[in-house]
Amino acid sequence: MNHFDYVDQQILLQIREDARKPFSQIADELKISNSLVHQRVRKLKESGVIHKAEFVVDEKQIGYKTKSYVGIRLKEARYAKLVVNELNKIPEILECNYVSGNYALFILIFAHDNHHLRNILYEQIHEIDGVAGTDSFICFDTNFKRQITLDTLAKGKQYG
Repeated sequence: MNHFDYVDQQILLQIREDARKPFSQIADELKISNSLVHQRVRKLKESGVIHKAEFVVDEKQIGYKTKSYVGIRLKEARYAKLVVNELNKIPEILECNYVSGNYALFILIFAHDNHHLRNILYEQIHEIDGVAGTDSFICFDTNFKRQITLDTLAKGKQYG
């Protein structure tokens, strides 16, 4: 997005705090017109700054007690797309990233317990053609989780 000004930042702060907040309330709080909020949000969506608005589900509250990051080694790099496509079919895998270092992929898994995690690893992931091995890192607790701040985003533009 070429034009990202103070109004855009303030609108993003408002909707990031509560994605269901009415645009009319945002307009009142920012002392701008309701139509300007609609126009700016539409531009933010079209430019890809905003992808979607969603509810955040607490995995522990619905029975997923084990959180694990898993590094995946591939037999050969040519298997990467195939492996990613197969990983995408496993609903307990919430995130999959290409990474540098000892692993080709790094994934985030939520499982009901350690036995469930073991089943996902050995009965699903290790069965995917091209997977050479995995290393699991059990997450005991998440200390904090946040999105990038708008100040950091604005500062990062000077380096781009």
